[in-house]
Amino acid sequence: VSMGVLSCMKYLMFIFNVLVFAGGTCLTGMGVWVATDPAGFQDIVAARAVLSAGAWLLLAVGIALSLLGFLGCCGALRRSRPLLLL
Repeated sequence: VSMGVLSCMKYLMFIFNVLVFAGGTCLTGMGVWVATDPAGFQDIVAARAVLSAGAWLLLAVGIALSLLGFLGCCGALRRSRPLLLL
């Protein structure tokens, strides 16, 4: 396998993990928004309990994706197999 292919794979992994990190950050932001100002979402979701649970779910998934994306970026840059497998 040539060095060019390995370098390309490294950058593709980095870009993919940046996208995962960005998606997780967006979900976290939406979760914070729903948790702090639920009035805009009450038209869509009638029950307040469902809205609150949805906000916490968005926060949890967003934080998990952000963490995994960040660790993946570090793993791609350092070529660390354990971080990429995580």
